[in-house]
Amino acid sequence: MTQDRPGTAAAPTPPTPADDSLYPRLKAYEGRPAAVGGTGKDPVNEPMIRHWCEAMGDTGPAYRGPDAVAPATMLQAWTMGGLSGHTDRSGAYDQLSALLDGAGYTSVVATDCEQEYLRPLRPGDAITFDAVIESVSPRKTTKLGTGHFVTTRMDVRAGGELAGTHRFRILKYAPAARPATPEANGVKGVNGLKEAKGAKEAKEAAKARRPRPVVNRDNAGFWAGVAEHRLLIQRCGDCATLRFPWLPGCNACGSRHWDTVEASGEGTVYSYVVMHHPPFPAFDPPYAVGLIELAEGVRMVSNVVGVPYDKVRIGMPVRLEFLKADEELELPVFRAGGED
Repeated sequence: MTQDRPGTAAAPTPPTPADDSLYPRLKAYEGRPAAVGGTGKDPVNEPMIRHWCEAMGDTGPAYRGPDAVAPATMLQAWTMGGLSGHTDRSGAYDQLSALLDGAGYTSVVATDCEQEYLRPLRPGDAITFDAVIESVSPRKTTKLGTGHFVTTRMDVRAGGELAGTHRFRILKYAPAARPATPEANGVKGVNGLKEAKGAKEAKEAAKARRPRPVVNRDNAGFWAGVAEHRLLIQRCGDCATLRFPWLPGCNACGSRHWDTVEASGEGTVYSYVVMHHPPFPAFDPPYAVGLIELAEGVRMVSNVVGVPYDKVRIGMPVRLEFLKADEELELPVFRAGGED
């Protein structure tokens, strides 16, 4: 029987991934169906299109009226099973996932998706789909850990005609081991651990910088305004529609003529998320990222400050201020007035 010394913590036992003999078994799932003859729970319909456009802040005229089409990026939305799920899955995907779990790859993260659009979807279109396990990668080592990338391809049809293809990729992985004791960090005792941690944090703080925004000819005027502590919104020179983020042309009438108006700085939290993972050196999770509806009617994404992350609420009034992130960078953020 052993006992941990005061100030130490027993390191968790990491899963032991299978050796390379596992890969042929995983690769055998390539080409196997993940869903066969799936049916969309609802036909393409105007209410769902409206909700999507409202959430995205997309006021494009193509999505309204008798000749409306669905936004192309809604392709996967028409195939989703909701809380009750689908009953037409083949079981192959679950078997592959169980095989990876059994080998120690018990964590999962979505990595990316790709979509190809072949024809527009219109209200009334009946959606069907088939899905196949397209590929399983050899074992890869990432910052998160070691595992396998699994790509699923879904072919989406409208009235039996191929309308688009959706590829979705995940990483099933065994989390990377992390030092859990002072000895693992090369120091002894609680004080040594605190000193090492403090030195590491000081070093990271000294070099950590917010990522630089991409400034180009389309948004340079916005960042010039930020440098002057002004939040500028584009206004169409023909139809006077306000737009944000900055675009080279009006999304309402297509005009390329525009000027700007300065935002009052008043707004409300339209929606928000709390970021926990992944951590970056320049950020201190958890923190709240809000979709802010400005008093002028446009929305923008920024940090919500002034209240704890778990006190942010939809509808909360906020006020613009400018955060000096470092000696070169200032960013617009929104401060809440107080806690609930």
